[in-house]
Amino acid sequence: MQVKTRQMEDGAKSGFVEDFAAALDWWRDAGVDCDFAEEPNRWLAPNEAEAKQAERRAVVAEAPPPKPTIDRSSLPQDLAAFRQWWLDDPLLDEGRLSGRVPPRGDQGADIMVIVPEPERDDGEQLLSGPQGKLLEAMLAAMGIGLENIYLASVLPRHTPMADWAELADKGFGAVLLNHVRLAAPKRVIALGSNILPLLGNDPAHSPAVLREINHEGLTIPLLAGKSLSALLERPRWKAGLWQGWLDWTQI
Repeated sequence: MQVKTRQMEDGAKSGFVEDFAAALDWWRDAGVDCDFAEEPNRWLAPNEAEAKQAERRAVVAEAPPPKPTIDRSSLPQDLAAFRQWWLDDPLLDEGRLSGRVPPRGDQGADIMVIVPEPERDDGEQLLSGPQGKLLEAMLAAMGIGLENIYLASVLPRHTPMADWAELADKGFGAVLLNHVRLAAPKRVIALGSNILPLLGNDPAHSPAVLREINHEGLTIPLLAGKSLSALLERPRWKAGLWQGWLDWTQI
């Protein structure tokens, strides 16, 4: 009787193992060979102190270091010194010195013309390409000789897709206004919409709102217009600048 009972138990066990193996084979054939749970389980969860330390490290990693800005008190107070600083100061262009182009002209010129940046192929002379030729033609039509202008750029080298908001935060407005003060022109022509905010114009306002530069007791008449690159692309815009010049010279 005991032998028969043991045989029945062994048979039952054998049948269960075969059924279980068959079930596993069925799920395996269906592509399921792992057990999944809906909620994640952190088997090696850190203790509270380690968790806080990890959070502090994450906050430090997410906060970028502040970018260096130009200290206006360190700006040169002499035009000759400023022109040399323009070529040599590493902070002005994040350490890049190659490709910088100096301004040209004499202090006290009748008109200071400000452009956003040098042309791509400029070397020792600012605006030596198509934009420079357009400017010369415009000045000739206005009856102004090249010897009577001071030509300057906001940026020291050709910089496509410049971040003008970042440049303003860096202090380029103070640099430009200091440059205007040292050059001491009788009038200023700013060719480029990105220049006006650096001179104190609210970007939400029309360029016509800013008609003069007021800086450290100086008041200099200002004419604003499209950039030379824009005028080359859309010659029809020259008419607007010409009309602005006529209105400006009658002030």
